[in-house]
Amino acid sequence: MKCSAWMISISLLLANGLFAQKVKLRAENLTANQVYVHNQRLQGESVVQVVKDSTVKEPDEPTFARVNAADFKEGVIEVKVLSRLLPTASPTDRGFIGLAFRINDNNSKFECIYIRPTNGRANDQLRRNHAIQYFSYPAYKFSRLRKESPEQYESYADMGLNEWIKMTIVVQGQTAKLFLNNNKQPSLIVNDLKHGADASGGIGLFVDVGTEGYFKDLHITALK
Repeated sequence: MKCSAWMISISLLLANGLFAQKVKLRAENLTANQVYVHNQRLQGESVVQVVKDSTVKEPDEPTFARVNAADFKEGVIEVKVLSRLLPTASPTDRGFIGLAFRINDNNSKFECIYIRPTNGRANDQLRRNHAIQYFSYPAYKFSRLRKESPEQYESYADMGLNEWIKMTIVVQGQTAKLFLNNNKQPSLIVNDLKHGADASGGIGLFVDVGTEGYFKDLHITALK
């Protein structure tokens, strides 16, 4: 029987011993960094809303709600995200939402994978190809990666606004794989995380400009 990439990644991590943690997603368990965080009821569930501080104009900045007391180097991060456009969103805003990880103590270095839900079903194929994005703060934002290594750190997946999307990021050494929903194969593979294999740190719920982001069902499975 063939094993999926997801199953192989999990099996390798289990061999090393894991510590599983379900995080109660509440605003009081998060530290806002250049974002606004609120507890909300959405579709009958308790969720967390995260919106970028509008005074932060640059993209790919440390705009996230940091999970208190979470320390992560290798393992699996799972969360469900739902993205809407704010009334103030511009035509170029894409509903940017995702996860930051290995965030250092002062939020000046981290890795991040996020999605652009409006691109997933666009009629423009180039936009579709940019539905998923990896970047590394501060030196490797999307604009630099797109210029220097086109298509390497972006990919396509079916997705849309105002729908729950499960993001699963499997991190091992210098590699990160993103799985969406219940797909058995990764939608994005990054084999050269820019801060290296030994980086570790916090986890953040990431949003960018024009996005009204919602998060629920956060699970962190980290190496002991």
